[in-house]
Amino acid sequence: MAAAAGPADEPPPATRTRGDENPGAGGRTRATSRSARGRTRATSRSAGARAGARATPHGTRIGVISDNHGYLDPAVLTIFAGVDHIIHAGDVMDAAILEQLATVAPVTAVAGNMDSGQPTSGLPRQVTGEVAGVRFLVGHKRKRLLRDLAAGDIEGLAAGEPPDLVIYGHDHVPAAAWVEGTLYLDPGSASAPHEEDDGPTVAIVEVTAAGLAVSFVPLRRRDAHDNRQRSRQ
Repeated sequence: MAAAAGPADEPPPATRTRGDENPGAGGRTRATSRSARGRTRATSRSAGARAGARATPHGTRIGVISDNHGYLDPAVLTIFAGVDHIIHAGDVMDAAILEQLATVAPVTAVAGNMDSGQPTSGLPRQVTGEVAGVRFLVGHKRKRLLRDLAAGDIEGLAAGEPPDLVIYGHDHVPAAAWVEGTLYLDPGSASAPHEEDDGPTVAIVEVTAAGLAVSFVPLRRRDAHDNRQRSRQ
């Protein structure tokens, strides 16, 4: 399997391998991905050590979602119950979805390419923020986001202070990779609108004593007719 690369190189791959390590990438790297058949959990000690230096409260939980394409599975509200914050990586397509998510926890959201011409087109393209000491960066397209990160062209991100968590979507493939203490995360598509997509998923990031732990949670796949109708909208 190709090793995960740092933000200055090629973007971390949408790997399907768990527990892969690549010391040659400049530090401990661990990658994981999953199909929609069960829950996968993985932890990075290096990410936790850096966040822990800022007294990040253990037990903080962040719900991560992307690419719902105008449809929100009601199960997501139950899955995210009790999280401290929700981050949406774009292709929302319906502002009511963000309102529904906001009934669970505060929401940070960005626009994806499918938000063009939709009520959600006014969302920012990239956002930096912090949740209980965990610094995050979110944008929709992985390559664009990591290119800007490597160039130092991220508003609100100080030089020499890399984020603990980088989130993107667009690829419809759930994946996580740790590179030099930063967790790069694609939660997968919450709607899986295309037949070739992996099953729909969301993710939960939790701060533990060992570091940032990721759980990918599968959702029920909609039938092909519903997805074809949604993809035309």
